[in-house]
Amino acid sequence: MKVDVLLGLQWGDEGKGKVVDVLTPQYDVISRFQGGPNAGHTLEFNNIKHVLHTIPSGIFRENKINIIGNGVVIDPIVFQKEIESLKKLGFDISQNLYISKKAHMILPTHRLLDAASEQKKGDSKIGSTLKGIGPTYKDKIGREGLRVGDILSDFETKYKTRIDNHKLLLKDFFQFDYEKILTECEVDWFRGIELLKTFKIVDTEHMINKLLQEGKTMLAEGAQGTLLDIDFGSYPFVTSSNTICAGACTGLGVAPNKIGKVLGIFKAYCTRVGMGPFPTELLDETGDALRKAGHEYGSTTGRPRRCGWLDLVALKYSVMLNGVTELIMMKADVLDQFETIKVCVGYETDGTVTEEFPFELNDSVKPVYVELPGWKTDLTKIKSQNEFPEELNNYISFIEDEMGIPVSIASVGPNREQTIFLDKE
Repeated sequence: MKVDVLLGLQWGDEGKGKVVDVLTPQYDVISRFQGGPNAGHTLEFNNIKHVLHTIPSGIFRENKINIIGNGVVIDPIVFQKEIESLKKLGFDISQNLYISKKAHMILPTHRLLDAASEQKKGDSKIGSTLKGIGPTYKDKIGREGLRVGDILSDFETKYKTRIDNHKLLLKDFFQFDYEKILTECEVDWFRGIELLKTFKIVDTEHMINKLLQEGKTMLAEGAQGTLLDIDFGSYPFVTSSNTICAGACTGLGVAPNKIGKVLGIFKAYCTRVGMGPFPTELLDETGDALRKAGHEYGSTTGRPRRCGWLDLVALKYSVMLNGVTELIMMKADVLDQFETIKVCVGYETDGTVTEEFPFELNDSVKPVYVELPGWKTDLTKIKSQNEFPEELNNYISFIEDEMGIPVSIASVGPNREQTIFLDKE
């Protein structure tokens, strides 16, 4: 068997959690392969709305194995809050959640280092979610990280060594007042560690490959989006992990020849949270209308998202990097209100137009648009593809022609039931 990969093709917030939840009945195993609690995957079903940050989005389906892979970074405080909120909803996931021994942990001081770093950068800050993600990955690459498996052996010594190093950085380099905050944070952090110990902490790379050998079907769930990839995103305004399909191999311990379908998710328009370039951003009434209709506020931070038209230059780039085999279009209903919809098909710089994503995006890059007629129809009540207005079909066909691959799913609302599978035969 092979691992199918589902990931975002834009700047994150594409709706991955909902789609994983919808597709989970087709799979035996759901696994997270990168990122941390800066991810917010929102699911709505049976009058329940819930946001997951670390736990895979297949957790609400019965008898499914859910795995947090080695490429994920885990904050024990956030993890405990997730578990407690799930219990309040009546979900006990202790028997079907497995955590990699090799997943790195976000220490209390990682959050403080994140805040101190942003404060020191001033106006040049990158817009971090301040969850400690970057400092955790920095320690991982610097071979100074603390992994989940470390809590099982000589943990206090390892913890003290790393914390003491961070205290020196906070005090001497950042001149950051940390003592009171750290003392309060450590109490909750160690409670989270005790909870972590009650879960199945295993060598997930062995487990995953054995499950594949046994014929189990598996879906790898990405976090953030391709344009936030540490290598290929709009650097330096990116996340600290590889969000592309290759990240599933290193984040789970599976070989490249074990990758099956690659499902790429994109919004019918574009959004971005935090700082960084955004060629199709709309700083006008249209952008405000998109934000209002799409309820575009960060599920993790609550920050208002920047909104703009669909960018096919960036989307083609993402499709190329990931080897996408199927496209999934989210939030088509947000465009219900527009007479005309714009789509970016090129970038103009100094009088030259290109369809290639550049080394660096800056203010000199201007979007080249085509205009398509809107459908001015409420899509949220639609139950099948047969009910799609002609203009929506034309919009999807235009995207398919530009990308060279099919759109297999269109979402017309936030609920699990508002998901339309498209017949391409």
